[in-house]
Amino acid sequence: MSTPAPSYMHGASDVALIGETIGLCFDRTVARWPERPALISCQQGVRLTWRQLAEKVDAFAAGLIALGLQPGDRIGIWSPNNAEWVITQFATAKAGLILVNINPAYRLAEVEYALNKVGCKALITATSFKTSDYIGMINSLAPELAISHPGELHAAKLPTLKSVIQIGDSDSGTFAFEKIYHLGHDQHRARLKELELLLQFDDPINIQFTSGTTGQPKGATLTHHNILNNGLFCGEVMRYTETDSVCIPVPMYHCFGMVIGVMACVTHGSTIVFPGEGFDPLATLQAVAEERCTSLYGVPTMFIAELDHPEFRSFDLSSLRTGMMAGAPCPVEIMRRCIRDMHLTEMTIGYGMTETSPVSTQTRIGDTIEQQTASVGRPHPHVEIKIVDAEGRIVPRGTSGELCTRGYSVMLGYWGDPEKTAEAIDKAGWMHTGDLATMDADGYCAIVGRIKDMVIRGGENIYPREIEEFLYRHPAIQDVQCFGVPDERFGEELCAWIKLRSGAELTDDAVKEFCRGQIAHYKIPRHVRFVEEFPMTVTGKMQKFIMRAKMVEELQQAS
Repeated sequence: MSTPAPSYMHGASDVALIGETIGLCFDRTVARWPERPALISCQQGVRLTWRQLAEKVDAFAAGLIALGLQPGDRIGIWSPNNAEWVITQFATAKAGLILVNINPAYRLAEVEYALNKVGCKALITATSFKTSDYIGMINSLAPELAISHPGELHAAKLPTLKSVIQIGDSDSGTFAFEKIYHLGHDQHRARLKELELLLQFDDPINIQFTSGTTGQPKGATLTHHNILNNGLFCGEVMRYTETDSVCIPVPMYHCFGMVIGVMACVTHGSTIVFPGEGFDPLATLQAVAEERCTSLYGVPTMFIAELDHPEFRSFDLSSLRTGMMAGAPCPVEIMRRCIRDMHLTEMTIGYGMTETSPVSTQTRIGDTIEQQTASVGRPHPHVEIKIVDAEGRIVPRGTSGELCTRGYSVMLGYWGDPEKTAEAIDKAGWMHTGDLATMDADGYCAIVGRIKDMVIRGGENIYPREIEEFLYRHPAIQDVQCFGVPDERFGEELCAWIKLRSGAELTDDAVKEFCRGQIAHYKIPRHVRFVEEFPMTVTGKMQKFIMRAKMVEELQQAS
């Protein structure tokens, strides 16, 4: 009887890794396809060729240098999707600055933590978006802004922040985004040329916050090499060329938009298409039809919203052929409808995490519908995957264990947090994902559970411990446990079980109101229950699986 093959696979590839910085790759694309469309922002009416985009990127980069920003300085961006986001992304890379992505849904406590954790010297911010008054929140955190000259902020709560750049018109103490284009002079452009030779592709270029299970968000630090090559191979798997147009309704603050979206386009000369500032199914369908997009991205809930839109049948989507669905498992029927009704015959499924730039596995064009829906594909080119038991030993194929990944895509580490970095990346360079997976005989991986108690709500990752620690601030709350429960619309919703202090009173609406304006809307518990005790083991460990089962039963009875 033969020994089962080990759950290990390497993504062999004839396509070499790119050994250069983002700026050099961008310039190479511009030189090759200067007059082809590079960026279309539908909601803004912006249409830029690669040459026109390059002119704005270089002018903005020179302006950032004129502000006194030096290679390695951190600059935050707090904005929904727009042309300015893409310009900033490439300009900061060329200037050697580390771009810090701030979730547009963040509120006061979260943005204060993010800016101070990495020591941002500058912040590029939208004025507002939906219910978020970004300038109002910045003025709340830094009231000194109103009496400061632009670029000379000295704020007690945000000690490292000196410059605020506002997309749109500027308010007191801020620079208008457009003004930065005109700050750079000959010496600043000369410095930009010097940096082409000085910057290295292993330099950190991006920080993206990802929550941990034990408290505050951690800043995953990524390099040129990480995100440029991940974008390259996402595009290779989807067979992108300069004739493709990629519809990106997913957010730019996340790797899905910034890497799988923009970096896949810049490495192949494909067109970046933003249907709107945030996801809207109607705007997405309109953009695909009007711009003749060939590729579409989204989490499953986005595709469901598009397919179920009352005007769906009025749009010609025949230009579509490929794209990526990620963030949550794809139901078989949804994949069938995407293929049949949206012409996505070459649709792919991706799996990854921010710490791995993000994609580690992806289905391939030509895979069966069962492989597309029952797995997250095979290892990406130049990426190693192994599945291990609790002792770190590789398990046989078909046996579940923790999925680990190694290769060019693994982050440098968590910014300013060597202990958490060492917990995530072992001495051999393996990133431990915390996800339970299996690998079949052909190398296809399936995610079967999560070691970490993460909740995925409509593609947004929620880490219960972060929400618990926030709720502990409420004077009436003695103890709290958060966990996910199934939800038809979002896949999962967050539930909080709360034990009140003796004599205290609180309602579920009051709990939600306490959260509003302080944490992102998707992190606010959908279900709140007040309890006297929590189920625990004899050693005092919380048994969330019992809480979850009781809550599921209660919700089923209620429905």
